[in-house]
Amino acid sequence: MNTSRLAINSRLTVTHGEPLLAYLLSVLELRRAAVKNLLKFGAVRVNGATVRQFDHLLVPGDEVTVVDLHAAAAIGKLERARIRPVYEDGALIVVEKPSGLLTVATERENADTLFARLNAYLRCRNSARPERALVMHRLDQETSGLVLFAKSESVKRLLQDAWPTVEKIYCAVVRGQPSPEQGTVNSYLNDDPVSLKVFTSGHPLEQSRLATTHYRVLKIQGGFSLVEVRLGTGRKHQIRVQLAGLGCPVVGDRRYGTRSQECDRLALHARGLRLVHPLTDERLNLTSPLPKALRMLIS
Repeated sequence: MNTSRLAINSRLTVTHGEPLLAYLLSVLELRRAAVKNLLKFGAVRVNGATVRQFDHLLVPGDEVTVVDLHAAAAIGKLERARIRPVYEDGALIVVEKPSGLLTVATERENADTLFARLNAYLRCRNSARPERALVMHRLDQETSGLVLFAKSESVKRLLQDAWPTVEKIYCAVVRGQPSPEQGTVNSYLNDDPVSLKVFTSGHPLEQSRLATTHYRVLKIQGGFSLVEVRLGTGRKHQIRVQLAGLGCPVVGDRRYGTRSQECDRLALHARGLRLVHPLTDERLNLTSPLPKALRMLIS
């Protein structure tokens, strides 16, 4: 039996198969009730995933990590908020935002946002050295997917300086089939303060802004197409407006052209972020799987 003691936040590799509770009792200098509490509150991870089952069977090669209860409680709170961390280090954090949640506060909603939930998680995780998340960009409330936050003003400035080089990749399920199946849309977008909608024009108007969207069709199923979108610019409602301008509105988009009932959410997902880490120069290629509701539309 492996007799090495497992310290908080250390990682051990399992050498033989046995139930998780038995393994923890053998490597932790804790009473049985205390070990059960670690499992109950999600403080134990196996191969990076939280495991709460006492009888979870470990196999040789599994990696077991125990985090402190404060961190476990914070992680549980984030999971219940349907927010999944995708990448994190001392400089930045990337999470998945669920559809229906605002990224940041608005005049109508200033409490329950991704920004508020994430910062509550960071404060709860380590009250002695609380971290904070600073907004780098936003997703529409109805859009799900990857959102990047900086952890300091200095890192935020570095990311802002390099923002034109950050690749933002989306997937959308649209009604119909774009023609051609691959191309670039360039048009001018204008805000209508009365309807709160964005409309497009082929030539600049007062206060209009040029928007560029690159797209390609990945799959066609029935009356829908799965389209990959890469942003050349980042304007309000850009993808939704320009795809609707092609005659292929995003499924579930009540604002720009479809009131269909095939999906109970906007079928738009921020699938990928590609960037150079502002401090280490490491190339980060972060992805998020297509949500089930969107997969079902084109399966």
